[in-house]
Formats: sequence, structure tokens, C-alpha cells
Amino acid sequence: MRTPLIFDGHNDVLTRLWSSGAGAAGFGSDAGAINAPAARKGGLGGGFFALWVPSPPDGSDSAAAMREQRYDLPLPGPVAQDTAMEVVTAQAAIFDALVEAGELVACRTVEDLRAALAGDGGLAAILHLEGAECIGRDLAELDRLHARGLRSLGPVWSRPTTFGHGVPFRFPSTGDTGPGLTEAGKRLVARCHELGVLVDLSHMTEAGFWDVAGLERRPLVATHSNAHAICPSARNLTDRQLDAIADSDGMVGINFGTAFLREDGKRTAETGLDPLLRHLDHLIGRLGEDRVGFGSDYDGTLVPEALTSSADLPVLREALRGHGIDDALMQKLCHENWLRVLDLCWR
Repeated sequence: MRTPLIFDGHNDVLTRLWSSGAGAAGFGSDAGAINAPAARKGGLGGGFFALWVPSPPDGSDSAAAMREQRYDLPLPGPVAQDTAMEVVTAQAAIFDALVEAGELVACRTVEDLRAALAGDGGLAAILHLEGAECIGRDLAELDRLHARGLRSLGPVWSRPTTFGHGVPFRFPSTGDTGPGLTEAGKRLVARCHELGVLVDLSHMTEAGFWDVAGLERRPLVATHSNAHAICPSARNLTDRQLDAIADSDGMVGINFGTAFLREDGKRTAETGLDPLLRHLDHLIGRLGEDRVGFGSDYDGTLVPEALTSSADLPVLREALRGHGIDDALMQKLCHENWLRVLDLCWR
């Protein structure tokens, strides 16, 4: 049987290429977690490529704080819309350049994804917006981004926006850390439904999650989140939330970030793969075998040393096989479950 390609629910490659100044040309080097050589070596088939606007540095050492037994990083302030749009436009230009160079295949339908995964060309790529700061209250920018290929959107990152509130990086904590969607946020979600844009629940407060669940006519999806029962981080999903996702026939992509995997919430690369497998077991137990995949957060977080880059994905497959995952379930976890839920979300 052909080694199944992994389709990844979240990466921050575009932000890395933009912030480093390397641009699209940097994708051909061996820098970062996802690049052309590493993806080929590891059998990465594609994923959600995020447009994300970093917050200005505040001088704090968040990495050191997240190695403590308890931490509570303050939420960054809002980002101005014009600033956000400037960054998003620059990152989207990098995406377009990678498509033009044949490194990525822009996918707007499940048929596009299947063709790209079956082909010998670039990575199957969904354009995703993480945090909707670049969109105004009239949502005109959403329509323009959709026209250029946006098919997935997270209303918030871990900071407030016009549309809602994100959770802080806090451990231990639930996601019940603040308000939910604003009225503008509810209009944003409704318009995403009309356009066929997936709404990503990752980074959202519990109140925001339940607001989306009350509005959502499609499956609930968290592209890069884990199980709160295993790692009680504010970023992770409670069993009640997981049950709602299961009831909606939705999906969760397992985040490789060690602060969201480890039972002690510590951000350290000195982390084995056992925590990831515990999350996998818990998520399958709550969601079923058809509703779990991977959302690595590569190039956006600190991951276990054994999975440092996409070149290391064979280590993940080997760990899954050692954990008793058979060929049929391997295929589902690697990419079929993402194709299934996207088919439902994009109808």
C-alpha cells in the first residue's frame, strides 16, 4: 500500500516566509518546519496555509513563562484593520507566488484537493485566515478574500477582534476566559456559511465556541486543537465541546504544540510522542474514527523534537502503526477525514 500522504489542518509557513523576508523563494530552502525538500521527504500532501498577523513584541519572555508549572500570558492588544490588511496582502502574494511556481496547488473544492493529492505537483493548499482583523464590520473584505480563494477562516487568534475574543495562553485553565462573538462576529459566521467558508473554532473562548455552535449549520471544526481532558490548557477543547463537534459530524486536527500536548502544559521540545497518542485515543473515543486528523501548527509553535519538521512525518506514521493503527484508519487520520469534513463544509 502506498504510504498515505498527510494533509495538515494548520501551518504558519506564509507568516514565516513573510517575517523572515525570504518570500516565496525561501520555500525551496531547508529553513523552517515546512519547506519543499522537507515536505517531499516526509510525505506531506498539503494543508491549510494560514494568513496570520503577528502581534508586536512586548518584551516579555513568553517561551520561558510557558515552561513554568503555571502561566497566564496577557492577551495582546487588538491589531488595526489597515495594518492587518497590509500583512495579509503580503502573505497572500507569497501564496500566489508559490502557486505560480508550482510549489502549491490552490484548492477551492474537494475535487481540487483529491486531484492535487493524487498528482505529482505541488502541495494541496487551502488558503486560511487566522484572526479576522483585516476584515471590516461590513464584511466587504471577506467577499474579496473569498473571491481570491479563501476557504477557511478563524474569527480570532488569541487576542480580541471586532468579531470576538480569543483565549489567552494560560495553564491550567478552561477556555471560559471571556466573552463570545460580537454581533459583527455573528454576521461574519453567517456570511462564511453563505460563501462556503469553513469557520475554525481554534483559539476561540468557550462562549465563542457555543455562539458558533448555535449559529452553525455545518460541521463544527477546530483545525489545530487538542483535548482538555489530557492537557488542561485554555487552548484545548473540553469533553462537552468535543461531544458537540461529534454531534455536528465535525472534526478536530491534533496540534503538535507541546504546550497543548503535555499533561503539565510545558512548552519544551523534550517531549515524546506518547502525549500525542493519548490525545489521539481520547479524541477518537469522543469523536469517532472519522472526525480526527492532524493540525500540526508547524512554523507557528514548538513541537516535539522527534517531529521537528515535516521531513519527520514518517516518525509519526511509525508511532501510529506501533500504537495499533491499521491501514484503513491510517488513511482516515492522514487525510481522508479532512476531505470528508471539507466536503460537508463547502457544499
